[in-house]
Amino acid sequence: MTTPRLGSIETVPALERPDLLAEPVRRALEGWPHAGEIGVFEIDPAIADTAALNEAYGLPADTGANCVLVAGARAGEERVAACLVRADTRADVNNVVRRLLDVRKASFLPVDRAVEESGMEYGGITPVGLPDAWRVLVDSRVLDVETAVIGSGVRRSKLLIPGALAAALPGAEVVGGLAS
Repeated sequence: MTTPRLGSIETVPALERPDLLAEPVRRALEGWPHAGEIGVFEIDPAIADTAALNEAYGLPADTGANCVLVAGARAGEERVAACLVRADTRADVNNVVRRLLDVRKASFLPVDRAVEESGMEYGGITPVGLPDAWRVLVDSRVLDVETAVIGSGVRRSKLLIPGALAAALPGAEVVGGLAS
């Protein structure tokens, strides 16, 4: 199977370069039937943030998909969700995500917790390989992106994934209007 391409970016099958994946991402891809459709490419960690990556590769903002981690609590039970939204949008944390988590207040997970509990680097967090207890909410507009750039779990690489495949990520829940 051919790995995805985007502009001048060429990838190799993600599992052929485990050194470019965070350990939880590698493990998740090893057990996922669509792993052969995911490509990985190496980048300078200094351009891991969306705007810098887009500038370096001449990519439009709507090709990226960012993963943000959100948490809230109800009756002493913490609820965490990963929200995958197009990079040219923002997750609606205060309304849509809060209601989906059924919490009074939803907030971004603090960076230190996000890194420790995901096993991924800040700036590389991806919905692939997150803890099973976390919900994976995917904005429906991500599915319309022909080839999306997402994190690989580390800052030194990115994954290319057909946007429609985001709906097949383990535990994915597609949500219309997750972002604005």
